[in-house]
Amino acid sequence: MQLNYNVLIIDDVVENIQIAMNILREENYNLTFALSGEEALQLFENNHFDIVLLDIMMPNMDGYAVCEEIRKIPHYAEVPIIFLTAKTDIDAISKAFDKGGSDYVTKPFHADELLARVKSHLELHRSRLILEQNNLSLQVKAKYEKERLLTEVEAVQKEIIYTLTELIENCSTETGKHVVRVASMAELLAKYDPSLSDEDAYNMYHAAPLHDIGKIAIPNEILNKAGTLTEDEFETMKTHTTLAHQFLKHSKRKILQSADIIASQHHERWNGTGYPKGLKGEEIHPYGRIMAIVDVFDALMNKRVYKEAWETERSVTYLREHAETHFDPQLIKIFMENVDEFVTISRS
Repeated sequence: MQLNYNVLIIDDVVENIQIAMNILREENYNLTFALSGEEALQLFENNHFDIVLLDIMMPNMDGYAVCEEIRKIPHYAEVPIIFLTAKTDIDAISKAFDKGGSDYVTKPFHADELLARVKSHLELHRSRLILEQNNLSLQVKAKYEKERLLTEVEAVQKEIIYTLTELIENCSTETGKHVVRVASMAELLAKYDPSLSDEDAYNMYHAAPLHDIGKIAIPNEILNKAGTLTEDEFETMKTHTTLAHQFLKHSKRKILQSADIIASQHHERWNGTGYPKGLKGEEIHPYGRIMAIVDVFDALMNKRVYKEAWETERSVTYLREHAETHFDPQLIKIFMENVDEFVTISRS
């Protein structure tokens, strides 16, 4: 495929320009010339050049200075610049490369040499651009592929959570709508907590339904017992937190990692009297502290096999009275400031 490259020749001697142009016409290049560095730099404002042939010895602004200015122009950092010089001393040539030159051709020109040098640099530059474009395309493709895979992984996580939630519901008659309500309340409280982000609220919503996942390993006669649990039965019930941790601790995914925190810490208490580890205050993760509040509130507001539903005022009072003992007092304050929204969810 024949490519029409744009070539700029900069030289203060008209005869040198004419000679170079006569030689380069053999390759059907689009040729433009300038008789000074200042004139050449103005041409860059409205034109694109694929290669520049640049004389060193020019009045006012020599080729070295022109080369430095060209390299400052956006997208011209790698465009080939071939110096045209009658100088062959090492210092002059070294300076040309130091200022950003790609190559040099000595005067008087030899047609074959000039054609070969120009063609070689144009093809090399074009190949570099193709490689960069291909690399950019691969990077873009890799980026979108990664995003797609992450989206698919997240979708799989959600499906797993929904499946496990259904399994929990089958194990207990009390947790069906409960898991849906606490998920919404946990998200809401996380959104109101200024120390948490939108991502935290998102994680809370999708992970909260797994807060009681450990109960799938609790015997049904304990899980659904209508009366008060014996001491031994209660000790068995408490293991649902550590069992949940065993189920979820190996996951590298954010939602399931969040579920691990929630499931294993939502029975910890602010004063350190909770289980399974007796964590105290801010030792308890914010996710665990939020879940403790919404889980208890929903349990109080709704009927369970072992109790009738409490009235709203009584349930709210219980939370308020147990701030600083069972619950994080700052989170209770936030809860109370928006209590009507939580009541609406719990009554749904």
